Amino acid sequence: MATFLKPHLNSNGSVNGEVVKNPSKTLYPKGKEESFPFWYCAKTGIYSSKHPSIKLPDDPFLDVVSFIFSHKHGGVLALVDSISGISISYLELYPLVKSMANGLHQRGVSQGDVVLILLPNSIYFPVILLGVLSLGAIVTTMNPFSSLLEIKKQALDCGVTLAFTTNDKVDKLSTIGVPVIRVPEILVSCDNYSESSDFYELISCDPNWDSRVKISQQDTAAILYSSGTTGEGKGVILTHGNFIAMMELFVRFEASQYEYLSSENVYLAVVPMFHVYGLSLFVMGLLSLGTTIIVMRKFNADEMVKAVERYGVTHFPTVPPLLMALTRRAKDGALTSMKSLKQVSCGAAPVSTKLIEDFVRTLPNVDFIQGYGMTESTAIATRGYNAEKLHNYSSVGLLSPNMQAKVVDWITGSPLPPNSMGEFWLSGPGVMKGYLNNLEATKSTVDGNGWLHTGDIAYFDEEGYLYVIDRLKEIIKYNGFQIAPADLEAVLVSHPDIIDAAVTGARDEVTGEIPVAFVVKGDGCTLSQTEVIDFVSKQVAPYKKIRRVYFRASIPRSAAGKILRKELKNLLTSKL
Repeated sequence: MATFLKPHLNSNGSVNGEVVKNPSKTLYPKGKEESFPFWYCAKTGIYSSKHPSIKLPDDPFLDVVSFIFSHKHGGVLALVDSISGISISYLELYPLVKSMANGLHQRGVSQGDVVLILLPNSIYFPVILLGVLSLGAIVTTMNPFSSLLEIKKQALDCGVTLAFTTNDKVDKLSTIGVPVIRVPEILVSCDNYSESSDFYELISCDPNWDSRVKISQQDTAAILYSSGTTGEGKGVILTHGNFIAMMELFVRFEASQYEYLSSENVYLAVVPMFHVYGLSLFVMGLLSLGTTIIVMRKFNADEMVKAVERYGVTHFPTVPPLLMALTRRAKDGALTSMKSLKQVSCGAAPVSTKLIEDFVRTLPNVDFIQGYGMTESTAIATRGYNAEKLHNYSSVGLLSPNMQAKVVDWITGSPLPPNSMGEFWLSGPGVMKGYLNNLEATKSTVDGNGWLHTGDIAYFDEEGYLYVIDRLKEIIKYNGFQIAPADLEAVLVSHPDIIDAAVTGARDEVTGEIPVAFVVKGDGCTLSQTEVIDFVSKQVAPYKKIRRVYFRASIPRSAAGKILRKELKNLLTSKL
């Protein structure tokens, strides 16, 4: 097998521990700007996609639902519930969407109204969302485990007029005065129509109905909440044009890179549909390709393996915790059940080198790629691609078509060439319209030239592959030195007795901040704090040493697998 792991460019300017004071100068000497690759402009500091540009639809009044169903394909089954096997065919899907739109119209939902979807993954999730968008109404989504306070805050912020949720959340939503449609887990028979009669009435309306609503590509389609580059959660305004660009430049473009037909692919949907990652793939993009989507309502490792085998799953988009679970199940004897798998992709959060190596070693015949995107970029940015002679598993890939980027020194603001680390900026048709009712946050995130300041620290290598190191706002500042938590986390999880780990900074009167680790040990392990500190200190510069260790049963993570560092800070406060 070819060597595939890129030497890690650390935040102190070292590669695998060897200090390189200015790696870019060794590749591109001063005065030799002509030696820069064609996809990087030394004069402007702009990185362009190595892929040819794609012409996006220029009809200003093309809505995303019409775009999805304008594509012809040979798809048969669209959405399948992994447990019951109940499905929605492609023949049924569009009529159901139009029925939903008609039903919502009859209930008074009109263009510009905001509808909340508070649901776990469901075969009805796309039907609801696309039905809402058909009317020119706006969707906002939430994690179904959100607290009442969180739901109330978001509902008030974006002016929710109607909500879809499960039976157990109806009372919670009723207390905030939002009309509710209860959505069944599965409509198996007439026996459970009564408890979901409102929903059944909606999808039973006449599909042969024309809303006659004129929807512009610039009209708002969704308000998705994100912590953004700084501060608390903010409503990200995404347009119909943003989502059309996402499908063309991310989902449909990626599908075009492979020889197999998209209509023959079977995707497993475990990544939450309320998140931009799952929404882009399972609720919109893949439906334009005729792909079959197996929907898991909630994650269970055993059910995941059964679903892969039962439905012949070929593609599995994951986040790091799911990737870890998949690798473990394969090691534990489920390998033969996964013989249909062609590709596993990972996004939404950084993946450790150890986990990548473990997966590739365990499932060598399964293609592994990473991708990078943000809610603020409608999930478009970069995507990995492995050829027969090139396997670059550790990068998040090449810039998507039509996208441009900069890597900027976060202190001076100067643009940086390949192999230089700085803040990653992004520009292209996926960049959000702005943050809802927050002009100040919008201006600080998207500058006057349209550059989205991602807040991520990254660098491009000499082949145009992007490597994301950490979040700028998570950088630990110790005695003037800057430490990326991800660097230390990668070292920690390389220990054979450490299952998971997270690092954050704790305030210190002398040094400013010190690195503190939260560690999950393996079963029966007697690893001590001193042993962990010593293990890390042998592999990093002295200033980067872990100063304290707390052992925990788990690391707090979001539904997308990102470490919840705010919770780590709260844990620190409670321990001081």
